[in-house]
Amino acid sequence: MSATPSTILVVEDDAIVRMLIVDVLEELEFKVLEAADAEAALKTVQDTDTVIDLMMTDVGLPDMDGKQLAIKVRELRPSLPILFASGYAENIDVPAGLQVIAKPFSIDQLRDKVKSMLPSA
Repeated sequence: MSATPSTILVVEDDAIVRMLIVDVLEELEFKVLEAADAEAALKTVQDTDTVIDLMMTDVGLPDMDGKQLAIKVRELRPSLPILFASGYAENIDVPAGLQVIAKPFSIDQLRDKVKSMLPSA
């Protein structure tokens, strides 16, 4: 099977958490791009040569929150699925078409959520 792996942009300011998420996604055979903050994420998204199939972002980022980031990203890539990771998932309302996963999440939860959001899955 030689399907091209989906590419996921992970935006997380906590380096250890980001590393764990990246490890999990790579084990699930996704290609992973990393950003430590919203500014870095936007640079990646603005590069039209970069394939991104899904963006996973922490809600609490140092420079702007994940929801503000999502709005900007959607202006650049209107159809990009966006997954928010939040320790307060139950009290976050997200823009239409976007989904939330509660922290802490298990590997299985992350895999199922990501796969459910990817068009090719």
